[in-house]
Amino acid sequence: MNEIEQKQADQETPENLAEPDVSDEIIEAEEPPKKQQSVAKSAGIVSIAVMFSRVLGLVREMVFANYFGSGFLMDAYVVAFRIPNVLRDLFAEGALSAAFVKVFTDYQINKSEQEAWRLASLVFNALAVVLSIICIIGIIFSNQFINLIADGFSPEKAALAVTMTQIMFPFILLVALAAVAMGVLNTKGVFGVPASASTVFNIVSVIVGLGFAFWLAGGAWAKSMDKNAIPSDGAQWAIIGMSIGTLIGGAAQLLMQIPSLYKVGFRFLPVLSFADEGVKKVMYLMAPAIIGTSAVQVNVLINTFFVSGIEGAQGWLTFSFRLMQFPIGIFGVAIGTASVPVLSRMASEGKFADFRNTLSSSMNLVFLLTLPSACGLIVLGEPIIRLIYERGQFDAEDTRMTAFALAGYSIGLTGYAAIKIISPAFYAMNDAKTPMVIAIVSIAVNALACLGFRELFAPYGFGHAGVALATSVVALVNFFALALLMRRKIKRLNGKDIIASFLKIAVASAVMSAVCYASYYFLHHAFGAKTFMLKMIEVFIPIALGGAIFVLIAKLIGISEINKLYNAFARKLGIT
Repeated sequence: MNEIEQKQADQETPENLAEPDVSDEIIEAEEPPKKQQSVAKSAGIVSIAVMFSRVLGLVREMVFANYFGSGFLMDAYVVAFRIPNVLRDLFAEGALSAAFVKVFTDYQINKSEQEAWRLASLVFNALAVVLSIICIIGIIFSNQFINLIADGFSPEKAALAVTMTQIMFPFILLVALAAVAMGVLNTKGVFGVPASASTVFNIVSVIVGLGFAFWLAGGAWAKSMDKNAIPSDGAQWAIIGMSIGTLIGGAAQLLMQIPSLYKVGFRFLPVLSFADEGVKKVMYLMAPAIIGTSAVQVNVLINTFFVSGIEGAQGWLTFSFRLMQFPIGIFGVAIGTASVPVLSRMASEGKFADFRNTLSSSMNLVFLLTLPSACGLIVLGEPIIRLIYERGQFDAEDTRMTAFALAGYSIGLTGYAAIKIISPAFYAMNDAKTPMVIAIVSIAVNALACLGFRELFAPYGFGHAGVALATSVVALVNFFALALLMRRKIKRLNGKDIIASFLKIAVASAVMSAVCYASYYFLHHAFGAKTFMLKMIEVFIPIALGGAIFVLIAKLIGISEINKLYNAFARKLGIT
């Protein structure tokens, strides 16, 4: 019997199993030194912060859609930002956060607070050195990178993309350091400030970006009627200004967390050692995790390659991906962020029954919040996109094409969100290889699926939607593979409860979808979408009706997570 099995056996004695079911409170874990904080409560804090970030992210996308539409300029910006953005997920928000939180938590439990703070400084400094080198290489070889992932670009569009890539490449360094700060604060029970960092990024990048855009363009720029023609110099300078704003926004994302770091006890030390035991452990976990936690973003990079020859497709996929990421950020990332420190502590202390219950409860919560969201985005995608984006350079055809892409992405929304929970759970158990292997396979399959689905839908003019659908299918397969392997690893995953809960949520979501579509169909054909107010009506009335029906059906068929969610927010708001 191995060590994990022995700890499980020791914990799951009749005496331990007779304790109250921790899932009733969505698992409360000790948070040193004095207080307890549940995953649901922490997730609620993060959800509120992330919600503001996602809303402002949509505002940022609205600014881009209004001023640049979906054509030459937007395609160039999307591809230019794609490389540093993917590297951010590889090194920062995915792999680094999961690896650092695990090791930092172990140091606090098994060593000392002083050694934990020294580890944080070592990781900060090592990261700064390594990523500075990567940034220099990226800037030098930007032309080669653009030619590799966007070989369908014209020379003029590629040249503009190269310029913006060189400007935005240091973004990875800034947000990677911000991710370490987030890991430290989350481990110390501070969730609101780091979760709000993206809000600061969105505000700063939009305000500063627009300021630079108008300044560099000389006060204004000509808007071409042909979105795929080579834009004026002023318009190209304007989009370059937005790339400068993006970089400065990344810096703001780091700087706003520094006061909180000092408040929880962090003091910077000018130390650097790649041979340090803790640094090597972070690197050991991070190396396979680079692939394991970032398969979705790598697949998005593959998508960029497959649609580079479709004019406007970069914008359609980007705008739709942003909308799909909205519920993932509010629910999936929030629950994942809150559960990782709890799972890491439970694994370190050998509390595997609690680990199992926390993981299954977190997944049920994700299903409850993301499955109806996915159905809503599929059914109401077109009116939502029309309301948010359709103005200025973004026309009705862009709305239609973006809606098809959104439907393709939304099919895998629940899988995307659930991966945010289950993948870091492997790292909490010192297993980074399993997610890595699954991710490598999924990346290879995605490339083939993108090619196949693109060619299948291309004759109908929806090749970009086929690429989005391929990514969703792969994400779902990725999640199911991880779930099966986790079940094997911890012997049980409360599978019957998870499946029963999922089926109930699916029934409620199906009824909700029918109500949403019927009410939208009636409103659109009765009144049309002639004014902004009518656009709002045909979006929010179906959402309100569908949401009310979903909650009613959920209560009738006994979806217990509804009550857990209500109780968590009620306690937070002081209602109970």
